[in-house]
Amino acid sequence: MQAYHSAVNYFAHGLPYLDQPYVLAGTAVPDWLSVVDRRARVRARTVAPHADATGAEDAQLAAGILQHLDDDQWFHGTRGFVEVTGAMTREFREVLGPGDGMRCSFLGHIVTELLLDRVLIEQHPGVLDRYYEVMSEVEPTVVEANVNRWARQPTRQLDPFIPLFLAERFLDDYRHTERLLRRLNQVMRRVKLPSLPREVLPVLEHGAELVRDRQGDLLPAERYPGIG
Repeated sequence: MQAYHSAVNYFAHGLPYLDQPYVLAGTAVPDWLSVVDRRARVRARTVAPHADATGAEDAQLAAGILQHLDDDQWFHGTRGFVEVTGAMTREFREVLGPGDGMRCSFLGHIVTELLLDRVLIEQHPGVLDRYYEVMSEVEPTVVEANVNRWARQPTRQLDPFIPLFLAERFLDDYRHTERLLRRLNQVMRRVKLPSLPREVLPVLEHGAELVRDRQGDLLPAERYPGIG
């Protein structure tokens, strides 16, 4: 199974919830589903009734999913995200050529999110290990069973996928530009876009600098205290 080759900002979504395993897992669920079974989408209106204050596993999982969906809706509409993704898209276009607009736009979006994780991982040494330790406390069958209660269509792919996600630890590669490029090319193959040449390595390096410079706009302290 190649489903673990998904490069998105798991760490940024989960960082505030490292003391709540099922909330942490919930923050990863929408991206996990986008990799293993896109038909099994979860929507806020079906998940929200289950995110109560009982502290039960299903309530925590639902709360994490809702937090992810809310964060994405807010984040993707911010001026900082629009400006950084626009700058990244232009830099990729300069390397890949003006005729490659679709791939460059896709890269501008996904690389901004991925590099945000890179910056946060660098700023919180040792915490990535904690992320994986806490995530390993959840029971994959419990996650899948609850997701199937709320998803548009049920899936049988989530239970076997979660151990692969934990074993692969691809977030470790975000800190190393060449390994990051390898992960990106796995994503390119998954979405059936051409692989990226080594010429984009400087774009990734400069992109990390840009994300560091704009971190306050991407993750403002008033919304995400203690993260940036």
